[in-house]
Amino acid sequence: MQDYSSDPLVGTLVDGRYLIQSRLASGGMSTVYVATDRRLERDVALKVLHPHMAGDPQFLDRLGREAKAAARLSHPHVVGVLDQGEDDRVAYLVMEYIKGHTLRDVLKDRGALPPRLALALIDPVVEGLGAAHDAGLIHRDIKPENVLIAEDGRIKLGDFGLARAISTSTSTGALIGTVAYLSPELVLGRQADARSDIYSVGIMLYEMITGRQPFDGEVPIQVAYQHVNSAVGAPSERVPGLAAEIDELVQWCTANDPDKRPVDGNALLSELRHIRTNLSDAELDLQPPAARPALPPVPPGPPARRPGSVPDPRTDHGATEVFGGRQQPTEFIARGSNPTTVMSAAPRHPGYGPLTAPDEPAYPEDYFDDGPESSVPANKRAQRRHDRDEERARQRAAATPVRSLREGNPRRRGLLWILVLVIAALLAGSAGWFFGMGPGSPGTIPALTNRTVAEAEQLLRAAGFQSTTRRDVFDDDVGPGLVVGSEPAAGEVIRKFQPVSLAVSKGPELFPLPELTGKTLDEAKTALNAAGMALGEIAETYHETAPAGVVLAQAPPTGAPARHGTPVDLTVSRGPQPIPVPDVRGKKQGEAVEAIEAAGLKAVIAPDTVNDRSVPKGAVVEQDPASGNLTRGGAVTLTISKGPRLVDVPSFVGKQVDEARNALEDLGFEVKVENIFGGFFGTVREQDPEDTKAPEGSVVILRVV
Repeated sequence: MQDYSSDPLVGTLVDGRYLIQSRLASGGMSTVYVATDRRLERDVALKVLHPHMAGDPQFLDRLGREAKAAARLSHPHVVGVLDQGEDDRVAYLVMEYIKGHTLRDVLKDRGALPPRLALALIDPVVEGLGAAHDAGLIHRDIKPENVLIAEDGRIKLGDFGLARAISTSTSTGALIGTVAYLSPELVLGRQADARSDIYSVGIMLYEMITGRQPFDGEVPIQVAYQHVNSAVGAPSERVPGLAAEIDELVQWCTANDPDKRPVDGNALLSELRHIRTNLSDAELDLQPPAARPALPPVPPGPPARRPGSVPDPRTDHGATEVFGGRQQPTEFIARGSNPTTVMSAAPRHPGYGPLTAPDEPAYPEDYFDDGPESSVPANKRAQRRHDRDEERARQRAAATPVRSLREGNPRRRGLLWILVLVIAALLAGSAGWFFGMGPGSPGTIPALTNRTVAEAEQLLRAAGFQSTTRRDVFDDDVGPGLVVGSEPAAGEVIRKFQPVSLAVSKGPELFPLPELTGKTLDEAKTALNAAGMALGEIAETYHETAPAGVVLAQAPPTGAPARHGTPVDLTVSRGPQPIPVPDVRGKKQGEAVEAIEAAGLKAVIAPDTVNDRSVPKGAVVEQDPASGNLTRGGAVTLTISKGPRLVDVPSFVGKQVDEARNALEDLGFEVKVENIFGGFFGTVREQDPEDTKAPEGSVVILRVV
């Protein structure tokens, strides 16, 4: 992982949810970061589009639709799309974060791979691609950089949805995808389909086996031109001894005409696994050739190739080839270095003498070749010519018959010829019937899918085929007991004596659903991916004991047999249900406790009571908490009032009213003045209460004369 501390987005929070930790990589359309989803507390891969794309509303709308389509695809070998959105003109995709490396890293580290490893690595890629094609998704940018290999060995295909959205929002002439893996129809601006992805897979498999891409050039347009106008060569041209089945597989995928490629990823996967099963260990473990050292310069003149070598269409006399990024000269072998040996006793032909004399010496092939004038002395060249002329004369003489075919009785010879002709005529007639109308005549395999075995066998007999076998297979679409297909397939023409094998459905292969209850939602999703199942609807409900985010139930239940891809609905806990705290301040203690317990909470009485001038004795003065929410059984602490405190009321009779009022108010009383005869003198004549205790805040009456 690379961390670019100068990147302005590192350390920022996108859409209030994704905290960008570090930068992983940058390409022509986007930059990828490792971010933490603060809501679910997990690491994700955050792909942020470059500003020139994020500013196009039509493109963003298209990207949203494609991201939703990709998010519905749940497969163990496809990187999941988790979210998509915009934040202040930052358009992003959120994807599953796969910690590990890419197939490109493997190719850089190891170069060409043995067939066993190459086929094992490409298998999950094709399986994931087949699932995407079934879901109506086309990738458009298959390349080693998009094949992710996790630290635990899981292989996933990433970057679904983006290339499709880009291609729909760009001009017709734009090339979308990596040019080294681009199909001819995309180069020509034509409509792409699943077969375009198959072409890219073929190019990638070629590179995995040979250590290099089939086409190269100084500028991308040169590579694109070769995709349209050249055929991909057989990988065995660069890996001698490679099985012919692998050559055929690569060239089937990379045919220029899409109609000549596999129709989708599932069709390719079936053939790929058939090849892996049928190749020998020696063919699977074939080691690619090591880099060859440079040879010394060859003499002028046309070089001779090593016997059995295949000429490279990009090389000519003395040219160099590029293997794994290194230039190496083409090897040339001089004629004299591989002499041809003549057998000491040649085979005989009936009625003829030996083609060579038994005691004839065996000459090297170059013995009869003069070679460069400067390298052979004149007397030796003359001797060679003499020996060569004698050799050719002996061979011409050896070809002369040593006895005549006219020997014997002419009449007997004539009868023999008649018998030979009759037998030949009978054989020709029998062969004509056998191959024209009999068991050897050609027949077309009828369509047998969704037929019962009896119906299929009857159709085959009606078409002239007598030998049939059957094998049971799992199939998700064809019912049990019905024919899935045949080998050879429907429409193929074979001889009628050849056997036809029927594949009969056992129904879909069922797998037990994993235990998901008690797991977190993320753990449940991982378990579903590992089991090859899909995530269904998620319902949330309150639960008093299960923490938020824990799976409470699943449908179908644990252990139920289900086919791969079955959606599993989950019920997830939202945690305990929140309860609003009732306000019981000012209520009598008994009423307050009853109200709190009725809400499902627990009332706790504080040990100390307090005086309060406004709250009567025995009522609630304070509660903690006074508001907000608690979960069931949460405690509310109540503080009970002792009522107002009692204060001594001194006598102010005979005092001036202002003095009395101020003193009583300082003691916490409320003062009420009643004037007698107008209160002309301002002297307190009576006071109520007087010289006793009274509750703080109560009223003291002063009567003034």
